Amino acid sequence: MQSRRHAMPFGAECLRGGGVRFRLWAPAAKQVELGLFEGKAVRHHPMRAEDGWHALVVPEAEPGARYLFRIDGMHKVPDPAARFSPEGVHGPSEVIDPASFAWRDADWRGRPWHEAVLYELHVGTFTPQGGFRSAIERLDHLAGLGVTALQLMPVSAFPGRRNWGYDGVLAFAPAASYGRPEALKALVQGAHARGLMVLLDVVYNHLGPEGNYLHLYAPDFFTERHHTPWGAAINFDGPNSRTVREFFIHNALYWLEEFHLDGLRLDAVHAILDASRPDLLEELAHRVHAGPGRERHIHLVLENDHNAAGYLRREDGRAQAYAAQWNDDFHHSMHVLLT
Repeated sequence: MQSRRHAMPFGAECLRGGGVRFRLWAPAAKQVELGLFEGKAVRHHPMRAEDGWHALVVPEAEPGARYLFRIDGMHKVPDPAARFSPEGVHGPSEVIDPASFAWRDADWRGRPWHEAVLYELHVGTFTPQGGFRSAIERLDHLAGLGVTALQLMPVSAFPGRRNWGYDGVLAFAPAASYGRPEALKALVQGAHARGLMVLLDVVYNHLGPEGNYLHLYAPDFFTERHHTPWGAAINFDGPNSRTVREFFIHNALYWLEEFHLDGLRLDAVHAILDASRPDLLEELAHRVHAGPGRERHIHLVLENDHNAAGYLRREDGRAQAYAAQWNDDFHHSMHVLLT
């Protein structure tokens, strides 16, 4: 058995010697306080500010503790990098110790891309119960069909109990209506035990409108220099964009390392507007392949209306950045034909 964790500069990190480090990037806030729940009461602790970051180590904090941040004494907001938000996107965040899950798939190295037979799966509708654990019960059926890879539609926390997933706002927190983080890990582990890869659909082109509090304290997450169908674009190439880029790159690494996923499907990357070089997609792929991709098969897949082939370069038959790209021309043509 082994544990897996992805260390990141955001959110709540359980320290190996005990205690928890809380950290929030809030460059527009004059003051940030950590609110720790003690039963129904909340005790607020001032956080130390430095270069737009607000941090605090609480030695007595433990996994399971619930918390929020109070911005300038007024706005109570969840942690945008919370590993779990048990009461939904407007409620308190929960400290999760990723080392508490005992993995039993240490020998799993994934499968090469040419073996991929994808089954796109919406966790909320795949079973009557609509959760991670209930999905495990149907894995044998999928394997019997000849499926070799599950592609989970987005599971990041969204408002309400059911959603397509493309309006997520807490990028690191599995939706509580589907189950706890441990349940998603159990699903991945169950898939691996049956020889199935698991890829996750992630959305890096926008954040949903409800439950997104970033504009209150970190407006640099967004830019009016570029526009998307959802409004102002995420700031990947403007002032203070380095922290924004790190947020999403760490998110990709977090899913791959802490949840032992086999790949990611990046939604509508034509709406990721980035004039820098390397752009976000190039940098993300490099970090993935230089990290977890060194030890096992990791597959990155794009949805790209522009059908740009440059991200699909190969050497010696191996993908150097992205393994595949959705054929949206075929998809759109078939949609018109059939409807």
